[in-house]
Amino acid sequence: MSYWADPDGGWGWVLVAAFFVCNSLIYGLMRVFGIFFVEFVQYFEESAQAISWISSIGVATQQSTGAALGNAYGARVVVMAGGLLAGLGLILASQATSLFHLYLSMGVMSGLGWGLIFSPMMATVIAHFTRRRTLALGVSLSSIGLSAFAFNPLFQMLKEMYTWRGALLISGALSFNIIPCGALIQPKKPSLAAERLSVLFERPYITYVIAASLFNAGYFVPYFHLVAHSRQVGFSEYQAAFVLSAAGATDILGRIFSGWFSDLGHFRLIHLLAVWTALTGLSILLLPVSSLTALYPALMVVSSVYGFCSGALTSLVFAVLPQIVGVSRVMGALGLFQMIESGAGLIGTPLSGRAQLHKMSTLFVLMSCFHVVESTVQHKSLNTESNITKAVHVKDILY
Repeated sequence: MSYWADPDGGWGWVLVAAFFVCNSLIYGLMRVFGIFFVEFVQYFEESAQAISWISSIGVATQQSTGAALGNAYGARVVVMAGGLLAGLGLILASQATSLFHLYLSMGVMSGLGWGLIFSPMMATVIAHFTRRRTLALGVSLSSIGLSAFAFNPLFQMLKEMYTWRGALLISGALSFNIIPCGALIQPKKPSLAAERLSVLFERPYITYVIAASLFNAGYFVPYFHLVAHSRQVGFSEYQAAFVLSAAGATDILGRIFSGWFSDLGHFRLIHLLAVWTALTGLSILLLPVSSLTALYPALMVVSSVYGFCSGALTSLVFAVLPQIVGVSRVMGALGLFQMIESGAGLIGTPLSGRAQLHKMSTLFVLMSCFHVVESTVQHKSLNTESNITKAVHVKDILY
């Protein structure tokens, strides 16, 4: 079987499985770090805002490195190096004696490792699919929800058995499994397509990046603070962990459903993305409302709706990008795309940290506004994205 044969199958599905595992060990782990939030506040005796910078530094550093190095040295080497850095960063974090150590280990080192993994893997999967691209991305990204569903109670148990240090040590060991996943990537044939990067600075692309930045500012906030919010309302540690698990379970369904439905071709991807983004913002808005009654089922239902909608939109965020810039420019476009949106990710969680634990309701209202505004920007300004790359074919990057 030729590695590059069959642009909607073949080895592409092996890479989907590899990307599935990588996402579990990047964003799946990032989502469970909210379990450690209260522990870090108490152990290091720091403010919630200061602790929030761990997540923000990790998000910011991961967004700007992988695409550029992937273009220069090839996706295979870069992804394997990323797995090594991510694992080492978490292992070093387990030995931290100050908050600054966590900034350097979890934030900078693991963040750089995560950044080396995501963009090259994403571009590789996109290159192997045409008609089933959104479904392939949906399946690949569904592991984020699956791992969140499994990891939250697992790491809650590990934290109680081995303390937060032991749980971080185990997460670092798990991250080393990214290395063999990267080894599955084979070098592609040199591209003969013209790399006119000027298209990256045209209005549709820049507008889309701005919209994604608004999304990125609020995306990780519920996962980082929902456990603390649930504890504040009066639920137990395990109940709080299962709130995140519920969101993770429906996240899986949302990603797969969104990929399948989008590939049917009934609606334009950008319109579907705007709808799912608005629904995500509205579901975040309902999170504090559901907790006012202190009814656990109400919080579980709203968290599940949030997980489904946020999962559905994530599959489309990257599926829209090839339509804007063309498949042959995806790697470069991903690099600039993630570099710019990382600025929003850098300020999102510290901004949320200023809310402190007694202002979580206001925090969720603010983050919902980011999503609703983003959906408006997407729908209004990106109706011309198909004019740029209607004639782009997969052969442009394969031969």
